[in-house]
Amino acid sequence: MSPSTSEPAHNGLLATLPGPVRRQVLARCEQVEIATAAVLCEPGDRIRHVFFPIDSFISLITPSAGGAASLEIRLVGDEGAMGLSLMLGVNVAPFRGLVQGAGQAWRMAAADFIGEIDESPALRLKLSRYMYVTMVQLAQTVACTRFHVVEARLARWLLMTRDRAHADQFRVTHESLAYMLGVRRVGITRAASSLQRRSLIRYSRGKLRILDGRGLESAACGCYTADKKTYSRVMGSSARHAPT
Repeated sequence: MSPSTSEPAHNGLLATLPGPVRRQVLARCEQVEIATAAVLCEPGDRIRHVFFPIDSFISLITPSAGGAASLEIRLVGDEGAMGLSLMLGVNVAPFRGLVQGAGQAWRMAAADFIGEIDESPALRLKLSRYMYVTMVQLAQTVACTRFHVVEARLARWLLMTRDRAHADQFRVTHESLAYMLGVRRVGITRAASSLQRRSLIRYSRGKLRILDGRGLESAACGCYTADKKTYSRVMGSSARHAPT
């Protein structure tokens, strides 16, 4: 699709930029469609683009040594961006970028992104703040994975997905959930069944619906709320929303 210079506040991170800066960034972007299960990058790949999701969302996944298992360490939706390690002078992808939710995204070539960072202190400051949020949330995810039970982690993941999908219903399988959370499928089945018995979710044939959002938040570990607070505090009240 052609680059756009309109005023779409579709990406919450870009929406926090001053108007002239946002328009300049969008002038160097193209709006693209990304499909579910598409792999945008693998660890070690050269970063060719920065993605600012609009209504799509992307899992950042790190494989274990030997590649026998994997773990999702972050879910990027319209609150953020993927590929920002270019700001640090690193042009190699550290994680696998797997599209979890299909939709639109703004895509900027790596060279154009570096040029904008060099020319715009306002953009550099905002993205530096977002990278700080990312580091704090990554640490939170490490603690969550180590100390919290599968049911609470699953509830957190479902809430994170709801925030990025902007919908209470989405498609997901037990296999993909096990892959994302780094646990056996039987553990996901037990956790999902428990949430369903409590009438918090309904799951059938790959379709999941959140029935009670407040109840699911109570079932989730405190990491969900903590991450939202971190985003709001650091990114400022002008942020359109603050998913984890």
